[in-house]
Amino acid sequence: MMAAGRAAELGAEVLLLEKTERPGKKILISGNGRCNLSNTCDLETFILQYGPNGRFLSSVFRRFFRDDLISFLHRYDVETVVKYGNKIYPASQNAREIVRVFVSYLEDNNVTIKYNTAVNHILVETNSVIGVQTITDTYPCDAVILATGGASHPQTGSTGDGYRIAKELGHTIIRLRPGLVPLVVEETELAKSMMGSSLHNVRLTAFQQRADAIDRGLVPTSDTGRGIKGPKPRLPVIESRFGDLMVTHFGLSGPIALEMSLAIIDALEKGPVGVSIDLKPEISSTGLASRLQQQFQLHGKRTYQTIMQSFLSHKMIEPFVALSGVPGEKTANHISMSETNRIAALLKSLRFNINGPYSMSTAMVTAGGLSLDEIDPQTMASKLVKGLYLCGEVLDIDANTGGYNLQAAFSTGWVSGEEAAK
Repeated sequence: MMAAGRAAELGAEVLLLEKTERPGKKILISGNGRCNLSNTCDLETFILQYGPNGRFLSSVFRRFFRDDLISFLHRYDVETVVKYGNKIYPASQNAREIVRVFVSYLEDNNVTIKYNTAVNHILVETNSVIGVQTITDTYPCDAVILATGGASHPQTGSTGDGYRIAKELGHTIIRLRPGLVPLVVEETELAKSMMGSSLHNVRLTAFQQRADAIDRGLVPTSDTGRGIKGPKPRLPVIESRFGDLMVTHFGLSGPIALEMSLAIIDALEKGPVGVSIDLKPEISSTGLASRLQQQFQLHGKRTYQTIMQSFLSHKMIEPFVALSGVPGEKTANHISMSETNRIAALLKSLRFNINGPYSMSTAMVTAGGLSLDEIDPQTMASKLVKGLYLCGEVLDIDANTGGYNLQAAFSTGWVSGEEAAK
């Protein structure tokens, strides 16, 4: 929609072929329906969020970036607000308002839209685009912008068509993986027993080894991974993040699990991955053992399971007690120092082995896609086919949560629209 509107705004005659029955479906589900548009962080930090491929966006962001997006929305009377740190949302926190903006943008610039129209092929002659073919029609044209999205959330229409179409034209597709996706663990029974537990202010660390081999002394004291300034983690540590986590019936979800998911998925290609959850990262193992001992002495007649209510959420207590090997009905004054140390160690390192990601259909973004080596970063034009432009999630670009993925889509859409119009 951004690409089509911008091309038409510059005077091109534009036909938008939409696979589904209405526009903007993926925008509607972004940010849980609130539409996290962009982020207020500086450009260097912004580009870091995309990993090594972030450099590709430098020239695009110089042409259309966050302030340009905000100005564009202001043209349609949409104000923005900053929430939850640096995240930018429409003031209404309603994604429908953003879809309304783009529909108006298309209407204002006389873009023709055909709904329920899936594209089969882009037609090329003497290495130049000459048209687009659907099931029923052929549309001649001088330029095509491929803006089909990725392969996640197929109910929105993004079922990976763009990869097939681009591959037919000779483009290389970097291996597709789910990004920002929940993780499935081997210990499903343990996960089920903790299902629904919301873990706040914990540290999740992934290791390139089985969970039982993890040395918790190697857990970093600060975050490390994609998008974080500072030295890269050294193996066996893959990534480590502090924040909120959710235990589900199949494994781990929540912000830090999602942000670490791609690094873990890629690491699984090399060997086993185990994770350690520090439930009490604000205190050392020694300090935690001392605090437990004080509680056991102070409340000697209470049971171990009762005392753990001060340390764990309700849904975590029973499975944690079973995992610790200390009987839950044991009174505190009968808990030995070795048992106290074992409980403290478990609080500091609750471990799971990762089986893999949950399904691609549940991922927030698709990692992988069209190789950036075959795309001009100045113009978003294909280096292989004249008249072909590419933008958005179909590219081998993905980022952490925080508005970065939408900003990349808007920016590459804007630039591809401008260049296609020429």
